[in-house]
Amino acid sequence: MTSSPGFAYDNRTGRPGGRGVRALGLVLPGVRGVQAQVEPYAAAWAAHNRRALATPGRRWVVLGDSMSQAVGASAWDAGWVDQLATTLAAQGHPLVVVNLSATGARTPDVTDQQLPVLRALPPAEGTSSPDLVTVLVGSNDLFAGGGVRRRLPAEFARMVAALPRGAVVATLPQPRAAARAANIHIESASATGKLVKVDMRAEGPRNWRGRLAPDFFHPNDAGYAELARAFAPHLLEVLGS
Repeated sequence: MTSSPGFAYDNRTGRPGGRGVRALGLVLPGVRGVQAQVEPYAAAWAAHNRRALATPGRRWVVLGDSMSQAVGASAWDAGWVDQLATTLAAQGHPLVVVNLSATGARTPDVTDQQLPVLRALPPAEGTSSPDLVTVLVGSNDLFAGGGVRRRLPAEFARMVAALPRGAVVATLPQPRAAARAANIHIESASATGKLVKVDMRAEGPRNWRGRLAPDFFHPNDAGYAELARAFAPHLLEVLGS
């Protein structure tokens, strides 16, 4: 398979990891082990994307953070994205995955870094179907605290306005005021038909027991299977329309 040598996106935000995570990594082997996945997983996705852009077929463009990088899973291609891509292909919907997510990404990174790359992608070959776009982001905004968390609802509004029509977007399940205020923008866009909502409060995992990586923050393979399950009916809805 050939690759697209002109595609230089490298699946990184350009920011260093948070100080809290770095500090925990010094004393907790589980955190250190999961964080050791970040760079090789980003590199693997960057190489995958270059190959994907030279592959004909309908594209699925993934936007978001480490949850879509598969950090915490047993391999870079064992997260919810690849698990769901396999399920969709088995149901007659083979997709060419282009993953623009980045570990540590916050909502403004989707709007200001990832969406411009999406808009600049060359047309997909061998299909007239539009790109399928998914978004899973916001947890890093919540856990950053301070001004970042306070700006989350406004940043969600800005992101929702910038997303292409028909994008599939997950709500934030965390029971925090900023998350609830951010989710309103997804709910409003879903009600008007601009976006497709994945309501993680109702459709996401109800119990994370046995589904977390050794850092007790990221999902493991089983946890990512639950995220794939939540997204599946909504992607099938879009693909069938």
